Amino acid sequence: MPYKVIDFQETPNPNALKCVLDASPAPNGPRSYVKSGPTASADPLGAALMAIPGIHNVLIHHGWITIGKSPDASWKSVKTAVQRALGEAV
Repeated sequence: MPYKVIDFQETPNPNALKCVLDASPAPNGPRSYVKSGPTASADPLGAALMAIPGIHNVLIHHGWITIGKSPDASWKSVKTAVQRALGEAV
């Protein structure tokens, strides 16, 4: 199911951003992924987001997703890639 980002909201962490969505990507409950932790290979949405260059971690929750990026990654390129991945979600 494709998702649309309604709003990008800043967080206290300058390397994290909350993406408010038009639908819940977590109907079965929240889940999270970190580059150094369990893989998102069994979760197509999580895998697509974690494959974006510069993404370090992802928290998928009801109605929103929080993404964390590497300090050297550009928010502009990360946001564009996140919107594309969410729009192409199956």
